[in-house]
Amino acid sequence: MLPSLVRTGGYVWKFTPHITSTQRANLKKRMLQVDENIEQIYQGLKKSSNIETQDEHKNKKNLKTGFDKIDYLKFEFPKFNQMSSRDKYTTFSRHSRDYRKPIHRVPKWTKLSFREDPKHF
Repeated sequence: MLPSLVRTGGYVWKFTPHITSTQRANLKKRMLQVDENIEQIYQGLKKSSNIETQDEHKNKKNLKTGFDKIDYLKFEFPKFNQMSSRDKYTTFSRHSRDYRKPIHRVPKWTKLSFREDPKHF
């Protein structure tokens, strides 16, 4: 019988090489919930600051709230449906081959947003 890694003194980390279907489904739920929360915050700020103008019917998507971070999340942050599966389930890593790393290999990957890559990548 061959000795296992545990018997030789090391701790075996059990990572799956690919993201599992359960992890993928939970990630999708979280990302859709983030998109919904951004929309709700935007709508609440829009109502509270009375941004209603005559041009609202023409430029419904271009109404700004005056809060730069919310406007950025609403208009420039990629939505779940706009992202490719490569961007949804992998992230940039300069140490990995092809500069991509599976998202579930990142520490605390359920708490972070990986929707944007570095510039010029």
